[in-house]
Amino acid sequence: MPASMFRSPIRAAAAATLAACLGGCATQPTTDNAVYDPLEPVNRGVFAVNEAVDKAVIKPVAQGYVFVVPDPVRDSVQSFIRNLLSPLTIANNLLQGDFDGAVQATGRFMTNTILGAGGIADVATQAGNGYVAEDFGQTLAVWGVGDGPYIVLPLLGPSNLRDTTGYVVDTVGDPVRIWGVSNDHEEWLYARTGASGVDRRSRLLDEVDDLRRNSIDMYATVRSLYAQQRAAAIRDQSGTSPQPDFPEYTTDAAKK
Repeated sequence: MPASMFRSPIRAAAAATLAACLGGCATQPTTDNAVYDPLEPVNRGVFAVNEAVDKAVIKPVAQGYVFVVPDPVRDSVQSFIRNLLSPLTIANNLLQGDFDGAVQATGRFMTNTILGAGGIADVATQAGNGYVAEDFGQTLAVWGVGDGPYIVLPLLGPSNLRDTTGYVVDTVGDPVRIWGVSNDHEEWLYARTGASGVDRRSRLLDEVDDLRRNSIDMYATVRSLYAQQRAAAIRDQSGTSPQPDFPEYTTDAAKK
């Protein structure tokens, strides 16, 4: 995030409140080469289940998706889903005090919504305004909330206490979810979630296979990659984001 980030008394108070709610473990320091993982035995168990589910169900579905659906259509699915999440990206940029990012995200949203048929075509990227997502986990980090203990979530994969809290906030504040629940169209939410998960997994088939073949300890490798990628995203050195689209590489890797 920019060094000139806006720091208001309201945000400072919110940061203090959230830090207190998350508890001392949320600010547990880690070394450069270690991730705070006091729940490792439990996490490894969840990770093993995620691996089994991926190999039995998620990976085969993703492979079928790639086989049946042409690349241009898959790109349109990805673009449309990202466009639906744009209001969250805009809101988190504003909460972080990144007004340039908010302007860019708003311009991207308007361009793709109007000229890209609701986001089916990623016109903004073609015009030089690429996709950079922001989530509330990153916002909490900008506010000074520490990572907290590492957590492996069922099916969702690697996370930590701060990012899990952020995921919940983003989910509750998701305009599409609010609209779907208010209008009894929860099926749209399930469809979006399923399409997003399958699409993201389909883009990592080779990478995840390589990771499995080359990792001495897959769990430790994914844990390290997740921590590194989240740190990069918080510093705005990453062009993609998990969450609700979790970091593209490691979140899906934890599902295999």
